[in-house]
Parts: sequence; C-alpha cells; structure tokens
Amino acid sequence: MTNVYIAGLGMIRFNKYMDRNVRDMAHEVIRSALKDAELTKEDLQAAFFSNTFWGMFDNQHSIRGQVVLRSMGIGALPVTNVENACAGASTALHLAYTGIRAGMYDVALVVGSEKISHPDKTKSLTAYATCMDVENFENQVKLMEKANSMFQVEIPDGQTPPGEGRSIFMDAYAMGARWHMSRFGSTQRQLAVICAKNHFHGSLNPMSQYQKDMSVDEVLADKPIAYPLTRAMCAPVGDGAAAAIVCSEDFLKKLKNPRPIKIRASVHGSGTDRDFDGEDIGERLVKQAYDMGGLGPEDIDIAELHDASAYGELHQTEAMGFCPVGEGGPYAETGITKLGGKKPVNTSGGLECRGHPIGASGLAQIYELGLQLRGEAGKRQAEGVKIGLAENGGGNIGVEEAAMCIHILEKV
Repeated sequence: MTNVYIAGLGMIRFNKYMDRNVRDMAHEVIRSALKDAELTKEDLQAAFFSNTFWGMFDNQHSIRGQVVLRSMGIGALPVTNVENACAGASTALHLAYTGIRAGMYDVALVVGSEKISHPDKTKSLTAYATCMDVENFENQVKLMEKANSMFQVEIPDGQTPPGEGRSIFMDAYAMGARWHMSRFGSTQRQLAVICAKNHFHGSLNPMSQYQKDMSVDEVLADKPIAYPLTRAMCAPVGDGAAAAIVCSEDFLKKLKNPRPIKIRASVHGSGTDRDFDGEDIGERLVKQAYDMGGLGPEDIDIAELHDASAYGELHQTEAMGFCPVGEGGPYAETGITKLGGKKPVNTSGGLECRGHPIGASGLAQIYELGLQLRGEAGKRQAEGVKIGLAENGGGNIGVEEAAMCIHILEKV
C-alpha cells in the first residue's frame, strides 16, 4: 500500500454570503487547490464531494458533486457524494485516502462546500436538527432534559433563555458542559478562557469569519445562549468551501514544485449507545489513529479540534489524550493551547471563530494544519510544528457524535 500525501490546498474565507451559492464557492476552492498543486483538472482521476444542506435549501438533493464539477468542465471521472453532517469533508478525505492507499487512484480531488445563511434565520437554525435522529427527535430532547435534571449545577437566572435563536446542538453542548461541571468541577470561566484564546487566534486569520479579539470577561458578558455557553462560545451560522488534492507517493514524484504533507493516519467511525462515563467516540478513534501512525498524544505538536462550542474543545483535548479526563479546563488555563504554548489548539480560530459551514469544516481544519506544517500560516505560525492532528465530529445521537474522523498529518 502506498503512502498518501496532500499536494494542494484551497479555501475561501468562511462568512455569510447571501449572494453566493454552493456551486460557485466550490469552483473557487477547486481552482485554488489545483493551482496550489500546479495541476490541471485533466490530471484528476477521482473526486469526493461533501455537502449536507444543498437539497434542503435549493432542492439539489442528488448528484451534487457531478453538478458542481460538470459545470466547470470536469466530467467522466468517478465522483462520490458524501453526506456525514459536520464530519462530511473529513469523511470525503478519508475516502480519497482509502482509494489512493488501495491503489485505485493516483490523484483525487476532495471538496467541501456549504451554504447555510438564509434570509429566514429560522430555516438556517432548524436545518441543524436534521443532523440528529429525526424520527426519534422527541426522545433525544427527553434524554437531554433527563440528563440536565441529574447534574448538580445551579443555572443563574436568565442564562438559558427560550430556544429561539439557537440550534439544538447548542443545547446538546450545554448539556455536556453542565455534566462536566457537575462531574469534575470545571467552570464557565474556563470555557471563556478557551473561547478568548480562539478569538485571539481568529483575529490573526484572514480566513476566519470572526476576526475580533475578545477578553475572557467580554466572552462571559456576551449574550447568554444555553448555560454555561454565551454567544461568543458558539460556532456561528455561515457559508464557505475548502478543497484538497490528495495523491500517491509515485504521483508526488511527477509534481514540478511539491510541498507535500503526508497523511500519517486516517480513521473514521461512528458513535455507540453509551452513557456519559463510557468510552467516548473520540477516545476510541484516536487510539486507532495513534496506532496507525505509530504515535502518541505527546507527539502531536498542533491540533484542530471540533469546537462547535468552547466545551467541544475542552472535551476533545481530554479525548485526544492531551490531558487527563476531567482536567480540560485547568489545562486550557495554563496557556499551553495558545500560540506560543507547547501544544497550540485551533490556531485557525476553530469553529467558534473561523466558522462552521458544516460540509466544509473538516477540510478547513486540514487547510490550517497544512499551512502550519508548511510554515505558511503568517502571523499565527506556530514554531517547530512537525505533526498535526485534526478531529472532526458529525451529527449527534444519544450523548455523543454520530460520526467522526481523525487525521494525523506530518511535515515532509
């Protein structure tokens, strides 16, 4: 089996684009990735296209990748359409990795493009509920209500207003945060430390939807969403696209000016029926990734973690083995995850600031790690990074993600 490399990257700034659509955003990042790799569209042998909501918003329920590619003159090659909620783009990358490693293709295009902003804000927010078990949605809500009643956390008055103006996922993240507070004594201020760190990183990232630095106190004073989460701690609604060109070791030798990044590990899995204290999907999958890469958490220099809320990052630093379970809050307070720290996390600003157009987010993580490993991240460049990890979760069933991919990338 061949080694697999990322040969080209492309991304647009994530933002609210009322005048753009899935197709034209995808076209832009495909051209950027091809230019970055110094390839043409005629070089491509396969494509993997990630999107979740195009059908819901514009009735393009099927053949999404074919529609995008054919309209820019790319035909004939096999196109695989990928829908895996927020983990769609990383799943598309995993499929491309699998095809190349197996010898099916030598070079493949991976694209994620998503349009979520809409004049009707309610339509945007309710779309997220389709990333859960729709038929059993009422049971999911009851599970959350039951769990919340078990946690010994006092909710200040006015800190969990009625559910209008937020997605159901923020209620799920708030539930997880209150469990962590009840179980381990973590605090809202620790979540604000994580969030303020990400706003600082986002202020340095021209691709970030939010580019405003915020202090811990400003994060705490922001609009309450669902205790302990404030608005600043939650990923915004937005649009965007990202792409990567993936190739084999033999194909890499044909490139004129390669700046490759090796995919040292790529794993994909689904959640299980577990309670809060059972083994988490991330804990389970990262063991597989470390085994595949011959690495451990101590070898990771930089990480992009799925932080649809600040609690997501706290939890994932524990699940990835960066710190013991229960100590994610104090770990963040040490400053180790901020630029200049030993293990910077979410130098892009994370989903909280870079944004979260869900069908593209997984590749945005790869784009950031790629820049960091190449030494091309500008003002937010971390020092001496050689190994990066991306964790990207998707959807929710029960008390954890329905799907997840973890990739470990290596500087060549």
